[in-house]
Amino acid sequence: MEVSSTATTTVAFDFYDVDQFAQNFSIGTDGSRVPLECNQEINTNNLSDFIIYGVFVNLIGLFGIIGNTISMIILSRPQMKSSINYLLTGLARCDTALLIISILIYGLPAIYTYTGVLFHYKFIVYPKIIRYLFPLSCIAQVVTVYLTLTVTLERYIAVCHPLQAKSFCTYGRAQVAVLVIVIFAFVYNLPKFWEIEVYTERHWKYNVTVYCIFPTEMRSNQFYITVYIHWMYFFVYYMFPFIALMIFNMAIYRRVRKANRDLQQLSRHQRREIGLATMLLCVVIVFLICNILPLVSNIHETFIEDPPHWMVQLGNLLVTINSSINFIIYVIFGRKFKRIFLKLFCSSRFFGPGRDSPEFQTYDESMITNTTHIELRNSVRHGHLNRANTIGWNNNIHVSNGSTRQSMKSGRPASPGTYPFKSPARSLSQISRISNSRNSWNRRENGDTTL
Repeated sequence: MEVSSTATTTVAFDFYDVDQFAQNFSIGTDGSRVPLECNQEINTNNLSDFIIYGVFVNLIGLFGIIGNTISMIILSRPQMKSSINYLLTGLARCDTALLIISILIYGLPAIYTYTGVLFHYKFIVYPKIIRYLFPLSCIAQVVTVYLTLTVTLERYIAVCHPLQAKSFCTYGRAQVAVLVIVIFAFVYNLPKFWEIEVYTERHWKYNVTVYCIFPTEMRSNQFYITVYIHWMYFFVYYMFPFIALMIFNMAIYRRVRKANRDLQQLSRHQRREIGLATMLLCVVIVFLICNILPLVSNIHETFIEDPPHWMVQLGNLLVTINSSINFIIYVIFGRKFKRIFLKLFCSSRFFGPGRDSPEFQTYDESMITNTTHIELRNSVRHGHLNRANTIGWNNNIHVSNGSTRQSMKSGRPASPGTYPFKSPARSLSQISRISNSRNSWNRRENGDTTL
């Protein structure tokens, strides 16, 4: 909302002393008096703040809060219990907290800046809560950065060092890692609780007492700014985690490329791990892309001068996008995540009886045989397949990429404990091998908690 210099005539001078009146106005370049709100010109960057913060940050933030809430519900279900899903749940919680704080710090005040709406929030509520919201936002940001690094480290061990994964990638260790990261983030950002103080002034237009924020003496100390605000922030938030993320993800990327070339030689479990690593690789890439501009802004502030206002605006918007987009990545790349999402939140009448239907009862996407790829190719070439080595129940067998797939002929799947129809007599050794293969497959399915 544009305010002309003629609007200053509406001020009731009887309620002002000369010093207070002088503090609420500044002299413009044309010699006119420009009104001030909390020692800032009210017409500065109001349109850009409203578009970036008041519109985009609020809308993207609301979408991200809904998406992260759905992610937390799905990842917290019993069948999804695993170390990686616990870390992703913690990441969704921190992203949600960061989005809520971003809306309260940037989104809602920007609405007043251009429209004049939410005056009470801007000058009464906001100054009283910002001293707590700002440190909490910094804590959430640190936790988000290092949880992303922990997820990458977990995938690096699972993909590149699978023998050590059982001992390192456990649910208990994931809980400890989250606790350590939260404690570190809180201790590191503890001084920020004493960086802001509040003072009062009379509003130039409405003649009411408003609250304004001002940096404390500690926050204005040059040594504190140079060491803690600039250098430590640069190393803790950006340099160390970015370098570590790039090193680990390059190793994961090389392993994924090698695995894709040798896909037929991988076990079913290894394929799941590679697929999960690919999905989380996308999460990290989006994280790095969205934090490049904030990194440049921090470097500009540390080594040159205060960055341009547009750079800070876009950097905050990108951080908001990064905290809102993981849900979309999970839906696109996570088969089990998508299946549970459709079952919980989408009506079944929109789906047919296909594989992606929530009511489609299946153990997994394919039955896995105990035959090797060489045996399978040889048996197909000679026109026979050793039935004692398969899990199929006289159904059609399709060969694709060296794996055996079973297509159900009947309208409904058979129960896990019975055969759909009688099969020819088998020897005891054949029945034993079939039973062992099915039991091991069921154990693998019950333990499958990947996305």
